[in-house]
Amino acid sequence: MRKLPPLRALHAFEAAARHLSFAAAANELGVTPTAVSHQIRQLEQACGVKLFQRRPRPSHLTGAGARLSPALRIGFDALAVAMASLSEENGPAPLRVTSPSAFASKWLVPRLPKWRDEHPTIPLEIIGTDAVLDVRAGAADIAIRYARHPPLDLVAHEVFRDMYVPVCSPRLLEQHGAIERASDLLRLPLIDYDWITRDPEAPTWRQWLDVARSIDPDVKPLDKSWDLSFREELHPIDAVIGGQGVAICSDVVVSNELKSGLLVKAHPLALPGYGFYLVAMADSPQGPVIEAFSRWMRAVG
Repeated sequence: MRKLPPLRALHAFEAAARHLSFAAAANELGVTPTAVSHQIRQLEQACGVKLFQRRPRPSHLTGAGARLSPALRIGFDALAVAMASLSEENGPAPLRVTSPSAFASKWLVPRLPKWRDEHPTIPLEIIGTDAVLDVRAGAADIAIRYARHPPLDLVAHEVFRDMYVPVCSPRLLEQHGAIERASDLLRLPLIDYDWITRDPEAPTWRQWLDVARSIDPDVKPLDKSWDLSFREELHPIDAVIGGQGVAICSDVVVSNELKSGLLVKAHPLALPGYGFYLVAMADSPQGPVIEAFSRWMRAVG
């Protein structure tokens, strides 16, 4: 019989050796750095040699650790491939895609029939959430991240970038009259979306009105609170579609509603938004499918 140390200890060492950090390994494995250190000490006792030189920080592999690390990585990679091949016997594994909730609901889901037409044998699992899921930990195969700059810890490709414009229902304009100047918008109910962000340039109503004042001096500072305010991006969109007011929205997220005429741009002045980045692990076993999904997103965007 093979004499091997506990698998948990080997797993902890492989992650710590790859990151050269007990803290990063703990984050990946969902345990504490102390637990990682304990597992590695158990492995060192089983091997009878030191695998990490812990002083001075940061930690470094010893000669023995440097010899063990690539062998373990190859072994774990081979195991992952074998497990994937077992899953494929029962059909291809779904490509798990996480995305912000509003983007998933308004942009991605309506276009999924086109994906099925072009890739009928590749199932998708869509995870719409505003939480940032950890792709490294296997929470998803692809993450569509919405940010001003690309993530630095994963392979990231910008698919497209949006602009923010005031939008409303056509019937709201019928009720209140045409908008000819930026200051005319102040006659309408304004719907706010609370970004809960430290970005001072976030495309909010206050930012839009500050820019609009440079082209229309009659745009006065507001002396009232917002008529409606939401914290979930889907809610102001639904309120605008319902004719309850005007909101600053992403032209990408509401592109279907603008194209169909369900919504219209209340004024052409737009604010720069953010990038939609498709991010994934460089060595993901779903690599070819990820590339196909990336090409598809660009084509239907």
